[in-house]
Amino acid sequence: MNDIIFALASAKGRAGVSVIRISGDNSITSVEKILRKNLSLNNKCLRKIYDSNNSVIDEVLILTFKEKSSFTGDETVEIHCHGSTAVVSHILRTLSSLENFRIAEPGEFTRKALENGNLDLIQVEGLADLIESETEAQRRLAVRSMDGALSNKVQIWRKDLIRAVSLIEATIDFADEDIPTDVTPEVLDLINKTQIEIKSEIDGSFAAERIREGFEVAIVGPPNIGKSTLLNALAGRDAAITSDVAGTTRDVIEVKMDINGFAVTLLDTAGLRETTDKVEKIGVELAKTRAKNADIRVFITHDGTVNELKLKPELNDIIVIGKSDLLDKTDILSISGKSGEGLDSLLKTISDILEDLCVGAQTATRERHRVAMVKAQKYLDEGKALMVDSLELSEFASSEFHQGIQTLSSLIGSVGVEDLLDEIFSSFCLGK
Repeated sequence: MNDIIFALASAKGRAGVSVIRISGDNSITSVEKILRKNLSLNNKCLRKIYDSNNSVIDEVLILTFKEKSSFTGDETVEIHCHGSTAVVSHILRTLSSLENFRIAEPGEFTRKALENGNLDLIQVEGLADLIESETEAQRRLAVRSMDGALSNKVQIWRKDLIRAVSLIEATIDFADEDIPTDVTPEVLDLINKTQIEIKSEIDGSFAAERIREGFEVAIVGPPNIGKSTLLNALAGRDAAITSDVAGTTRDVIEVKMDINGFAVTLLDTAGLRETTDKVEKIGVELAKTRAKNADIRVFITHDGTVNELKLKPELNDIIVIGKSDLLDKTDILSISGKSGEGLDSLLKTISDILEDLCVGAQTATRERHRVAMVKAQKYLDEGKALMVDSLELSEFASSEFHQGIQTLSSLIGSVGVEDLLDEIFSSFCLGK
């Protein structure tokens, strides 16, 4: 008999209600032993739950799901109990005492959903992203993955490629029969259509991946220009030390923010200048490296020029004048972390740039997706080249197309992903 797994599915700690999930063959009849009453399939009811000494632990809401009607695809019971740590702990201990019951491993419920065909691998990744999402943009992206936006595309690509391969192999298997032999036009149409759609996904995957992982915005400028004060003002707390002494910031200070639904990490960097101080020099080099790798750089300057910084602004960078509370009005955006002047305009400018960076974002959100699609494109290119070169090479072209199909199948977890599963599911909590 297979194990029945269980775990706390809601957050740990005291709460109004906690949810304990139980899943596996005969889980409903097994749970009846501690309820002292029978349960119905696909139903909900109030029951008292008892421990091994026949003492009442709590009065709970019980939800039951028959096989193929639950999240995991297996027979499932959910216990909604009062969320005190004492109640939850007592129920978990009581379940542990039942025959064939054991605590679920991290992500095991979701892994069962994958094995039972309730989710594919991309949807599993989408679920992980949804759990981890911190901003509205991340939530929307994760929900699209969970809903099968990319999975459905992959299935269509596979269907068209299988059609192309079947046409080629029909001409090979029945070469002596009276059937049309030149299937090249239809095959190439199917391949080209698929490749155009895959390329669109590849191109849009970079923006989608940045939405999922978050953007970096580096604040750069000379020493004592107000970078740390600006960071603290944007963060709404004293995240960085501020001082009138130049060179106070030596390391990169990171603060996570939600800017108009986008996950952003603000970087406060060391003031850029020539220095003989060994520690400050290391900080300056680190600042340059992190600034170059950031998605956006906010240059805080004395007069709107960046010549003294020896760091060339790029397309999406922002140049502002710092410490505007000490200056007269200028045509260039000026800001002051101390007075708050210009902060709303700066945030609006950053938000607009992020919106532009996300234009064209598709449904592929991970490097794994992109690598698989690039690899599939390579196989399809090689297969097309063989077909165009000679019909006599159709068998070799078919082999290349098969490899492309296999690679796309790995995207949704149909083949060749066993090595990935432990890594993916280890990021889930016990109750998921």
